[in-house]
Amino acid sequence: MNVIRVIWDEGADRSLPLPAYETRGAAGADLRANLPEEHRALGIVLAPMERRIVPTGLRVEVPAGFEMQIRPRSGLAYRHGITLPNTPGTIDSDYRGPLGVLLVNLGIEPYIIHHGDRIAQAVIAPVVQIGYELADALGETARGAGGFGSTGRK
Repeated sequence: MNVIRVIWDEGADRSLPLPAYETRGAAGADLRANLPEEHRALGIVLAPMERRIVPTGLRVEVPAGFEMQIRPRSGLAYRHGITLPNTPGTIDSDYRGPLGVLLVNLGIEPYIIHHGDRIAQAVIAPVVQIGYELADALGETARGAGGFGSTGRK
């Protein structure tokens, strides 16, 4: 079984749980906000349309051949408009820096992120790398060069 090796970042609250699946069938493990000590009591406010990297207090080692996709939590997105502007974010297998979650508040009210809140989910996926080569032409298809919306509305 592959595992994600985890270490605590400097200054992290080590009493918070590591990423975990909330149910047996969950595809994503929940990531928690691990706020700097000066923000733990009151949390941090994410104003409407504000973006902020929220620390998880973790550094991870994703096995070679995999990526960690960082995805929004549907409840936060639906109830408060809290999502990820670069969804899914990708943590590559060779990255060893702090694991932060880039959040944006698309809601109309400020939102407080509390220490220990579940803020995103991590989905592990296989990665296939492929080569690229310059060609004189591309193969023909029925769609051809049709761009955004070219397949119609059904």
